[in-house]
Amino acid sequence: MVLATGNAEKVAELSAMLAGRGLEVLGLAAFPGIGDIEEIGLTFEDNAFIKARRVAAETGLVSLADDSGLAVDALDGAPGVRSARYADELSLLPGESRDARNIRKLLTVMAGVLEEKRTCRFVCCMAAVFPDGREMLVRGEWRGRLLSVASGLGGFGYDPVFFDPAIGKSAAELSREEKNAVSHRGGALRTLLADLAKFIDSRRCPAFRHSARNRNCE
Repeated sequence: MVLATGNAEKVAELSAMLAGRGLEVLGLAAFPGIGDIEEIGLTFEDNAFIKARRVAAETGLVSLADDSGLAVDALDGAPGVRSARYADELSLLPGESRDARNIRKLLTVMAGVLEEKRTCRFVCCMAAVFPDGREMLVRGEWRGRLLSVASGLGGFGYDPVFFDPAIGKSAAELSREEKNAVSHRGGALRTLLADLAKFIDSRRCPAFRHSARNRNCE
């Protein structure tokens, strides 16, 4: 299965969630010829399908793509689909990562907003596209509150400023296993896996028939 992302952290997360299911997860780093895939959709759903369809067409393998981001209620759902590019207009500070720059902008925009109005949610739309043209889409959400100061060293993206009140920790303070159990991406993947059997003919394995990696189907 190809995860349509160049983000190594996302590939590692998905690999951990699929452990024991007999699937090898590859990222776009294994297919350098594909290049960048422009996310021009207006919704998370649009972008997930744009990426998954392109990768399935070019690799002949089952492609899984997610478009995810942070939606802040006080900002009418922003940064939303622009989460990864939220602060691209700003210059990076010395030693600053792109994720840190996004967080810097978000905390600046939200400065002074009362705690009770800092509600937010992570959203993940996950699309699976099979080489024979079949498709499926699932959605997961993780509700929380936006911190005013980053906390924790784990995770990626907006994890250091996303606080889960039920757990009492930021997403960046959770272990990978803890995060997968409650996150938007973990929820979406569990839903997808529950439905996946409907899309795979175990006798002929049509979903994987173009893959040279699968040689166990009769």
